[in-house]
Amino acid sequence: MPLSPERIRENLARVREEIGPDVRVVVATKYVPVDDLGALAEAGVETLGENRLQDLQAKHARWGGAFTWHFIGHLQSRKARDVSGLVELVHSLDSRSAARRLTVPALVEVNLSGEATKSGVAPEELDAFLAAVRDDGVEVRGLMTMPPPTADPEDSRPYFRRLRELAEARELSELSMGTSQDYRVAAAEGATIVRIGSILFGR
Repeated sequence: MPLSPERIRENLARVREEIGPDVRVVVATKYVPVDDLGALAEAGVETLGENRLQDLQAKHARWGGAFTWHFIGHLQSRKARDVSGLVELVHSLDSRSAARRLTVPALVEVNLSGEATKSGVAPEELDAFLAAVRDDGVEVRGLMTMPPPTADPEDSRPYFRRLRELAEARELSELSMGTSQDYRVAAAEGATIVRIGSILFGR
């Protein structure tokens, strides 16, 4: 079923009211087909976040001027240069090899849960990593994290709070944290960017 611009506009307005004017909404479009992006533009969505380079390229080719583009998926080093040519911000920098190919500002992804399957820099390695990628010429604007999946948004709060503390201690201003499931908690804990998708498209 095609997306409804009216429904998206209503849901987006509700989200913005809940998080306040200082938190930027990046709409995650991993599961949104190219043809449906027109509904997002009509609804007033400004910034899209893509997870895969191939999808980013296809959507940007058709809708490039309609939105501002961010990359929010795992950043593979061999694709970093191509990603850089299409987005204004990468949320998920976690390797030196990708940093050396990156030509746009980035957020460093931090793995606060210690999950082996999750991307990101360990907190105890953050300072060394920040120094290294800055030497590579990357402008680091802040941090990003993904807490473990949970049914209760409150379970994410300690991770968001910890990320804010890490950023504040290093005088980093941007915090990308919170998804459709827990964006309210993320905003309360200091998020400057939330990455939401499904909550905009339903009901």
